[in-house]
Amino acid sequence: MPKSILMLGGSPQQVVAIETAKRLGYRTVLCDYLPDNPGQEVADVFYQKSTTDRDAILKIARKEQVEGILAYASDPASPIAAYVAEQLGLPTNPLWAVETMSQKHLFREHLKAHGFPHPRSLAFSTEDDLERVWDLLQGFDRPIMVKPTDSSGSKGVSIVRGFEEFTQAVEATANISRNGTLIAEEYIERTYPHVIGGDIFVMDGEIRFWGLMDCMRDAAADLVPTGKMAPVGLSEKQARLVKELLQNLVTSLDIRFGELNVEVILGKDDIPYIIELGSRAGGNMIPVQLSDMSGIDLVAANVLCAMGEQPERIDFEQPQEAYATHVLHSLQSGTYKAVQIDDELMPHVYRQVLYAREGDRVEPFNGANRAIGIVFAKFDSAQQMRDNMGKINDSIHILLG
Repeated sequence: MPKSILMLGGSPQQVVAIETAKRLGYRTVLCDYLPDNPGQEVADVFYQKSTTDRDAILKIARKEQVEGILAYASDPASPIAAYVAEQLGLPTNPLWAVETMSQKHLFREHLKAHGFPHPRSLAFSTEDDLERVWDLLQGFDRPIMVKPTDSSGSKGVSIVRGFEEFTQAVEATANISRNGTLIAEEYIERTYPHVIGGDIFVMDGEIRFWGLMDCMRDAAADLVPTGKMAPVGLSEKQARLVKELLQNLVTSLDIRFGELNVEVILGKDDIPYIIELGSRAGGNMIPVQLSDMSGIDLVAANVLCAMGEQPERIDFEQPQEAYATHVLHSLQSGTYKAVQIDDELMPHVYRQVLYAREGDRVEPFNGANRAIGIVFAKFDSAQQMRDNMGKINDSIHILLG
């Protein structure tokens, strides 16, 4: 009988992990609380259970006698996967490290305690007196960012300068937060034009795969990532500083293996600030993009590591060609009809993944969960890529009814 792997989450972006696990010969057991998740059509066994209910997940893992557990591209489920794996003696990174990476206030405390560059921050409860919290922020440089501590995909993130904006931001963020803990922190002015995003892959405590990319954002869609470009445009010195800092952070967290999502900002004097180190593979199909660039199947590597196996090849630095993705999204609500791509860009597009179908309801883009799909493009040079991606909103149009 084939070995079983427990997969936490069956969303459109997570189906590829289920398919890959089956291709590798594993029996797939899926948990997802949504009754209409597409992953259930692929998995061998499906349980309609919340991936954040650790007691229920542990019970299922024992019942199905799984030998590995994977929360692919899911922040909320990552600590559950680590908890269940520790309980059953399955491959995992330390639960404390996964929990630290999954909650922004714990992550900021870790950065501070270990001497890493970090913005001044203050964690507070949604139940706290906001006037008192605002008073505690008076020594902070403006503007200030307000974030949920337990959410990814830039959901619920606001930039505020005054008390009225602060109260509005807290109200909006509180609706997204599951744990009721928010964080306010100083906004870091970038000296490099992009946030540095992408994924890294760790084996035996060492970063072996460097999937650093320039992260694009739509000015009209708040702070939500709308695509990635590679190769990253960092200078040799900037890249070295970023890599050294990331490796030191991985070591401090005792990370042993797996794909981690990164978000780094270069501040004044090229000081790198690690804004996030996600305990799982990045969303928006980042592992698929990185696999295209490197020829290394990162999805398979994630599955193999979860099962205690070693990927055959994982070392990678930078692509020889230029690759980019664009997250299809709308700034208006409406009924989805089609995606229209201009003739100039179309020859560079080599893959389109659509989550929406004709007739589906589309909402304004304010988080990765409202993406319509992903477009993958390949270019002859980094300059050609940057020229095209700089005008991407004029080249790709979402048609609504």
